[in-house]
Amino acid sequence: MSTEEKKEENATTPETSKVPVPVENPPAALTTQTETEIRVVEELLLPQDTLLSAGIHIGTRMKTKDMTAFIYRVRPDGLFVLDVKKTDERIRTAAKCLARFEPSKMVAVAARLYGREPVKRFCDVTKATPIIGRFIPGMLSNPLYAGRIEPNVVIVSDPKADVQAVKEAGAMGIPVIALCSTDNEFAGVDLVIPTNNKGRRALAVIYWLLARQVLRERGELPPDGNPTLSIDDFEVKLAKEE
Repeated sequence: MSTEEKKEENATTPETSKVPVPVENPPAALTTQTETEIRVVEELLLPQDTLLSAGIHIGTRMKTKDMTAFIYRVRPDGLFVLDVKKTDERIRTAAKCLARFEPSKMVAVAARLYGREPVKRFCDVTKATPIIGRFIPGMLSNPLYAGRIEPNVVIVSDPKADVQAVKEAGAMGIPVIALCSTDNEFAGVDLVIPTNNKGRRALAVIYWLLARQVLRERGELPPDGNPTLSIDDFEVKLAKEE
């Protein structure tokens, strides 16, 4: 694992959060609040503990004005924390949009290491086209480039790392769905999914959820069905350090 990858992994250490537990004969006000919180947890696409343990809510120590609406709080160590309910809502919205496109006309991009396996698996499940590693300039915009593709929608794992894809999609009028952390800006992005876009487990969970929701929206899975691949299958595997 490179020094840069170690820093990213350390910066996205998940934060635990207590799930409300009912108590016997509590005051009426406490009962109402607890039941409401539990109902919210049950309505999430995955249990809240699963999402938090994956660290999907952990941002960076930087906050852009664009991402302010998605930030829940700031931790004592300076890391901004994202609102998992808003992440959940945006995954549902993105899946509804993606389900309308022809699978072969969907492109998912990931330049960074931790996003490559999740994107590959997402494309395996949804039949989309993956572009992992270096995004070759002109892949969307140069009609003379032999490897040019013409998607109807582009999904990027990080608008910063995948900036070339965002620029070319914008120039060609192709809508962009982006996984954005607290340090991202929305230039060139049409739909934001607020999430930790640097953590290994977080990216696996987000792409697995997005793939599952797309299949459900298409009718290829029942409302309570899951893909044949697990979240573990979506997570990039790193060789053991000596």
